[in-house]
Amino acid sequence: MRRSKGLFIVLEGPDKSGKSTQARLLVAALKAKGLEVLHTREPGGTSVAEGVRKVLLDPALTIDPLAELFLYEASRAQHTNEKIIPALKAGAVVVSERFTMSTDAYQGVARGLGLATTTTLNEIATSGLKADLTILLDIPVAEFDTRDRGRELDRLERENAEFRLKVRKGYLKAAKADPRAVVLKGKLPAEALHAKILALVEKKI
Repeated sequence: MRRSKGLFIVLEGPDKSGKSTQARLLVAALKAKGLEVLHTREPGGTSVAEGVRKVLLDPALTIDPLAELFLYEASRAQHTNEKIIPALKAGAVVVSERFTMSTDAYQGVARGLGLATTTTLNEIATSGLKADLTILLDIPVAEFDTRDRGRELDRLERENAEFRLKVRKGYLKAAKADPRAVVLKGKLPAEALHAKILALVEKKI
């Protein structure tokens, strides 16, 4: 079913907060309702942006914080204009793992580049596009070490606990300032968390 107006849903949260799992569950539930859904992610979502993603997450690289910010924004500009905006114009529901709030939390707060800088660049990269609903999956910093054990960590995941604490504080600050954001406890069982997310999204449909 194609809507007359698209709906933009973003799942946010620190590394290993369960965004991908919840995005998959949400997309499946929305498709079961007959809705046209685009499931995408940042950084990534297009061939160009996926190429940038490989650079950003490569653990062998050391990237200057400002260069890191510009790489994220370049990826976002391509992703927004190539995928998100056309899908919304076509009436689809877009479910994205991460969007601008990630940049505020990671680069603005944790990297110390400042929210004034990230807010300005986010606005430019997205052509002013805002999510209709942003759901932040909040988890304690200590939870990071209990999830997905055994797999190789990417460059951002290799940051220390102090950095992850700054990220969490950045997310909570950004969510508090966004009237379209809702904070949920990421430690909830997956199905219980999915039910809460779906209920929030259904109110927007």
